[in-house]
Amino acid sequence: MTPEPPAPGGELPKPSPPMALLPLVVTMVLMLVQLAVFEEFAPQIPLALGIAFTGLLAWTWGYRWRDMETGLYHVVHVGLPSVAILMTVGMIIGTWILSGTVPLLIYYGLQLITPEYFLLAAMVLPALVSVAIGTSWGTVGTVGLALVGIGEGLGIPAHLTGGAIVSGAFFGDKMSPLSDTTNLAPAVTSTDLFSHIRNMMATAVPAMLTAAALFWLLGQSYAGQALHAERVEAIMAALEGQFAFHPLLLLPALLVLVLAVRRFPALPTLFFGVLAGAVTAYLGQGASVPEISAAMQDGFSSATGVEAVDELLSKGGIQSMMWTISLVLIALGFGGILEQTRCLEVLLNAIVRRVRGRLSLVAASTGGSVGTNLVTGDPYLAVALPGRMFGPVYRGRGLSMLNLSRSIEEGGTLINPLVPWSAGGAFTAGALGIPTLAYAPFAVACWLSPLIGLLYAGLGWFSPRASAAERDRWRAEGEPVLLAGEMVNAAQLDPEELERDFDTYRRR
Repeated sequence: MTPEPPAPGGELPKPSPPMALLPLVVTMVLMLVQLAVFEEFAPQIPLALGIAFTGLLAWTWGYRWRDMETGLYHVVHVGLPSVAILMTVGMIIGTWILSGTVPLLIYYGLQLITPEYFLLAAMVLPALVSVAIGTSWGTVGTVGLALVGIGEGLGIPAHLTGGAIVSGAFFGDKMSPLSDTTNLAPAVTSTDLFSHIRNMMATAVPAMLTAAALFWLLGQSYAGQALHAERVEAIMAALEGQFAFHPLLLLPALLVLVLAVRRFPALPTLFFGVLAGAVTAYLGQGASVPEISAAMQDGFSSATGVEAVDELLSKGGIQSMMWTISLVLIALGFGGILEQTRCLEVLLNAIVRRVRGRLSLVAASTGGSVGTNLVTGDPYLAVALPGRMFGPVYRGRGLSMLNLSRSIEEGGTLINPLVPWSAGGAFTAGALGIPTLAYAPFAVACWLSPLIGLLYAGLGWFSPRASAAERDRWRAEGEPVLLAGEMVNAAQLDPEELERDFDTYRRR
């Protein structure tokens, strides 16, 4: 049960599989105790205790603190772009409500969208916006927030609205060439970005069509009903009384879309949205500079007297994101110390040794991403770590790395918003005001897409073999290949030898 001793070159020791699993088990037990016994949900504390417990274990294995903090802070540093986006989205929400942009979207939506088609629209619109701007968080915090308000007015249950929004927003994130995770997946698997996106269409299209059909059917149960007409009228009257409406208030949203289409980076694009919202609030609503600054910092405070409106619009600001930011930073630190102490490496290698065929391999890599999401809550780590760990296995089995990039994207990007303590789950729940576990069952496209990927792996559909050009690239770049349980540098293998090993696998 003791870890392997350090290698002669000073390599950090590797724990045994049971010891590598122990920090995860202890942390998950602490989360369950907090939820079941103390009836509160604050995963920051169990995760922080998990970091401390992992550090104490690693100290008994021979790790020094500087060894551990190197990995811990490195992964936190890698995740800082997501923290910057969170703060910027908080400012966008505050300024876009103050400017009247979000209220106007709600107002128009209440006039234009009929109840029977609302859920379908609540999925399609975020999907289009997320593909355009490349960020699910930005979409959820702006368009998603407006759709929650429209659904409230139409009397649609919030968990259905949330499921539709999340399905669309994270589908768009997955398929957008501007998305950070969509760029990360092909980067860690050495595949082409647009080939990666095309390969994901095989699972994304049927998942979205199925979700669209479901939301259309659910919407028909509200057809022809005079749903909450008084509530709709009260909301619209409250919005008209608090804001001066004009179509020009939509300019901040249009600016963000234009910049995204022109492929500006996500963070500058969103910050330009903040500035546009501030200018629109000043010119369109007569807001003062201190009021604009307060909306960026602490969010907008609505006082119409209509509870539904005040609850919906009293949101935004950097401070509203601090709970989520603290969770992201602590979860990243937990993932970092697990990676640095080689716990995740040991666990993934234990899984790899049990892989036999194509289905079990895809299930293992997808499950590795899902498991990393459950443990660390970080979508970047959930994509990057299994991508690095399973790459040699896919090469050794003669499968194109496009299979791996799709697998980790689906287990990482799409599952992240369904985990309550993850970055995506915590942000979405906070931005929409809908608990993660309430909307997760109805985020159909998110959990159905990985299942379709597993079906394809079992049937051999849309599971391409490695092409000759891909094998040549492996040799040119000296990629590691796992053959017969041994790690081999692809540069040491000639084409005939590599092809022979692939043929051996195909006969199994």
